[in-house]
Amino acid sequence: MKKLLISTALAALMTTAFATVSTGAFAAKLGVSIVNFDNNFQTLLMHGMQARAKEKGADIQVEDAQNDVAKQLDQVKNFIASGVDAIIVTLVDTNASKTISEEAAKAGIPLVFVNLEPSDMKNLPEKQVYVGSNEVESGTLEAFEVCKMLRAKGKSAGATAYIIMGSLVHQAALQRTKDVEQIFSTDMCNFIKVTDKQSSEWSRDNAQNLMTNWLTAGPAPDAVIANNDESAIGAILALKANGVDLKNVVVGGIDATQDGLQAMKAGELSVTVFQNAKGQGGGGVDAALALAKGEKVDRVVYVPFELVTPENAAEYLDKN
Repeated sequence: MKKLLISTALAALMTTAFATVSTGAFAAKLGVSIVNFDNNFQTLLMHGMQARAKEKGADIQVEDAQNDVAKQLDQVKNFIASGVDAIIVTLVDTNASKTISEEAAKAGIPLVFVNLEPSDMKNLPEKQVYVGSNEVESGTLEAFEVCKMLRAKGKSAGATAYIIMGSLVHQAALQRTKDVEQIFSTDMCNFIKVTDKQSSEWSRDNAQNLMTNWLTAGPAPDAVIANNDESAIGAILALKANGVDLKNVVVGGIDATQDGLQAMKAGELSVTVFQNAKGQGGGGVDAALALAKGEKVDRVVYVPFELVTPENAAEYLDKN
């Protein structure tokens, strides 16, 4: 009887130890679909995810959707078929979020949308969340600072501006542009008249071509407000190539990328807005791991935007 009791106790101890080791050794498998590896900010997001996954001991597989909605959906389906514990997506098209959401929900796999807000965010199923930043802040901070800078330059009457939009299938581009237009409609800033607004698809090259076309058609503007730093840099390159003195043009961007901050250091980019790629990417992994463990996560997790000007730019050099 004594021997049986010892064996039973030993078995119980071994079971407890095994459970502890298993729990500690649990390494979640995460599938990640990124809009496009060629996009500067999306690459920063990916690096943020990879760093946090390594820190947490999670296995992460990252795929490039190459700006293709169908490819991204296939990637999500492949993640489901391979049995990942959670999926993270930066959306090629925010309007395609419902289909991706339905696929993940049907499979019972947690889904985290990062950076680009899904169109049906208010109706996300259980175990699905959004981690990003509140785009109402981004364009608002940018546009108000542009307005202040134009006033400081003595251009508080009849100033002209171009808006370079991001991809029109991204909620971020639409909201950022709306923010700018709302600020420019206020009593303080309604002296700024938007001559034209067009999409660059977030691309530096496209923005450079767009700005070149505008300069061919008419005089240089007083301001260029871009939805992202890459587009702002494209506009700067075109302005310089056409002999425009950048001291006479206020150029704004969003993201505070390394290239953007270098352009600011050179006196070319007037204002940008820090979007925390590491915070969003890492936050997306944290949310995915928590959901995979069955933990509760807020439906929306916002990482604040921060205004960056030449006065405080040095503080952001190592942040993105």
